[in-house]
Order: sequence, then C-alpha cells, then structure tokens
Amino acid sequence: MTGTWNPQTDGAIRLPSGRIIRGRGLRRPIPDGEKPSFAVYLGGRRPPEVPWKSRWIKWPDFWLPSDRHDAEEALREAWERAATERVEVACNGGRGRTGTALACLAVIDGVEAAEAVDFVRRNYSRHAVETPWQRRYVLRFPS
Repeated sequence: MTGTWNPQTDGAIRLPSGRIIRGRGLRRPIPDGEKPSFAVYLGGRRPPEVPWKSRWIKWPDFWLPSDRHDAEEALREAWERAATERVEVACNGGRGRTGTALACLAVIDGVEAAEAVDFVRRNYSRHAVETPWQRRYVLRFPS
C-alpha cells in the first residue's frame, strides 16, 4: 500500500525510504478518498473513535509529548506500518505537533536530526514545527 496517497495533493510526505505518511489537522473534515489503516493522534485529550486502528499520544498544543517513551513507541509503530499501510499523523491544526512528529519520523527514516525540520518544512508544510522546544525535541529524538 505504500504510495497510495499523493504527497502533492493529499497532505502527505514521502520519506527518503519511500514510505508515505499523511499529516492533517483534526479540525478539518476527513479528506475524501482512501482512509488510513493506522493513525497516530496528538492532542491534550483523547480524540473521538475512528473505524481504523489508532494510537493517541497525550501532547498538549504547542508543547511536547507528556510521555516521551510512549511517543517514541507510537511513532516507531507508525513508521513500521507505513511500509505496507496507509498511515496518518494528526493534531488539531496539522502543523506544530504533526510537523514535529513527521520530523521525528524522518529521523527514524534516516534523515539527520539537524536536517529533519527543514525536510518536513520543504516536503509537508513550511509552518511545521512551531516552537523552539519542538525543534529541540526533534534534535534530541532517538534514532
């Protein structure tokens, strides 16, 4: 299933390995087309139930994950699943936390931590990763 979302039209990012992961904002309606088979949702409160498998990372707006070990585990699962499944990562706006998570996924995929934020800004959204501590989180993210 890798490659079923188009990075140019579906809010997705193609990682160097070829894995494609869709980022989005939960405040917007679910996009038309194929639904994810797995998702990681980032928020201060548990999101509504969805008909696909998902994980929730408690992650307050503009901040960092409350449990960094859980966040790393969920993001590694998303990266592994993206090899064969449609995976999305989403927070309310689809920029700060989503961009930070996508940058961490890029690090897992082999992008140098110092380059990961720029990679996500070039390939997903120029507004990705909103705070200095989110950028620092990516720099220190275990690879």
